[in-house]
Amino acid sequence: MRTIIAMLAVISLASSSSFAAEPIATTDGEAPGMTLQVQELKVSNGTVMLKFMVINGGTERFDPDALTDNRDGSSHDAHSIGGVYLVDVANKKKYLPVYDTDNHCICSRESQRIAPQSSANLWVKFPAPPDSVTKIGVVVPHFVPMDDVPLSR
Repeated sequence: MRTIIAMLAVISLASSSSFAAEPIATTDGEAPGMTLQVQELKVSNGTVMLKFMVINGGTERFDPDALTDNRDGSSHDAHSIGGVYLVDVANKKKYLPVYDTDNHCICSRESQRIAPQSSANLWVKFPAPPDSVTKIGVVVPHFVPMDDVPLSR
């Protein structure tokens, strides 16, 4: 019986590591120890899904509210990551997140602060660029912008 349990544990560990995909782009944050990894940037059904991980290797908590877009001074979409956007340099176009009829970003919302030495998975949807676009820039507030991130279809 112990042999079976040990074999199941090995299989479980091997299969769980296969779910952790290599990032398609990585950048540093403004604060020491902060890193962002783009896990997916994929077009589907007329939208782009951006999935990314914020890794806090620093000593202070990171508040995802810092990724909110509050340029107009309102708080209509507080506690979202609506400040993230895409840049298509070749076509000179900026893609903002998709919003619903209540003017809320279709993105991660109400995310908890990321403690030091931990991480969080976040996501946001954008309108899809033309089919000719195969790479696009990703801009996340408080992180170094990433150019030419591969866009999958």
